Amino acid sequence: MGLKRIVKKSLGLGEMGFTKDGGNINWFPGHMAAATRAIKNRLKLSDLVIEVRDSRIPLSSAHPELQSQLSAKRRILALNKKDLANPNILNKWVHYFDSCNQDCIAINGHSKSSVQKLLELVELKLKEVISREPTLLVMVVGVPNVGKSALINSIHQIAASRFPVQEKMKRARVGPLPGVTQDIAGFKIAHRPSIYVLDTPGVLVPSISDIETGLKLALAGSVKDSVVGEERIVQYLLAVLNSRGTPLHWRHLNNRSEVNQFESDKQHEYNPKDLRPQRRKPLNVSDVLYVEDMVTEVQRALHVSLSEFDGNVEDENDLENLIEQQFEALQKALKIPHKASEARLMVSKRFLTLFRTGKLGPFIFDEVPDVNPSNP
Repeated sequence: MGLKRIVKKSLGLGEMGFTKDGGNINWFPGHMAAATRAIKNRLKLSDLVIEVRDSRIPLSSAHPELQSQLSAKRRILALNKKDLANPNILNKWVHYFDSCNQDCIAINGHSKSSVQKLLELVELKLKEVISREPTLLVMVVGVPNVGKSALINSIHQIAASRFPVQEKMKRARVGPLPGVTQDIAGFKIAHRPSIYVLDTPGVLVPSISDIETGLKLALAGSVKDSVVGEERIVQYLLAVLNSRGTPLHWRHLNNRSEVNQFESDKQHEYNPKDLRPQRRKPLNVSDVLYVEDMVTEVQRALHVSLSEFDGNVEDENDLENLIEQQFEALQKALKIPHKASEARLMVSKRFLTLFRTGKLGPFIFDEVPDVNPSNP
């Protein structure tokens, strides 16, 4: 039985509408609809498009409605957040896009050296245009929370050091929630020729007909947690991890010394939310040990629960029972009081934070397709 069917039944999704009019879910806020129209108009003027996607979901983070228009332009696929993706599988994705004759590069938008390689590829692709055009427009597009604003800021910093910038430009706003950058802004990054980079707001398709695609986008943070619900997102994540047998690879943690584990009877001041890039604070030794031990306890709990599980993870009822057991194990591992109100929500939020900050390891959730696809 396929994972999609298991997920649909065990998570109680049924035929829940991953669409614009699906129940009370508003997947497509008004400013995003307006942005899509503005982007389509500006695409006609752009000389090159950088389509930013999340390395963990290279296909699911594409914008289907723009693909036909993007495929007709000079385009570079920038698979961002490569530090959170499995490097071996990511290399296969890059080779896959190369086989589709689609320029692709894996990047970390916060790393100047990584973004520098992207800029070199941009210049290479624009060489044939530079000789005849005095002004060039490079457009950056992508769905929410794939790291466009962080990439724009890095490009600006690099360009400011490489080229004489003719006017002081404001950095693009960076926020932890999808849809923060709500207006299309452009700034000049070079002259001779003049090159402008246009930032765009995150745009999500008006309908997501595939349930698993919607869950992947939610898992990566491209859909606000409140739309799907943190608990449902974690149920999906656990379903995928269990189906892949990922926790079984954490068996070595059972042999780990418990000398340095954080003490359960003390309230640590460190907040896991501070792991997020936009809230990152300097970590002292105590904080580092606390986070490391928290991650170890979480991984150990999932390993024990799956290794001792005598059911079949391909059976939706068994998988549902396993996930329930793991929620209880995670609550203990994360040291959330048993009687705490909304304990499952607290478990879900903390577990998601550990996943999204890469503390549980690198992952890719889209499977590499066979070669000879029609649309990369």
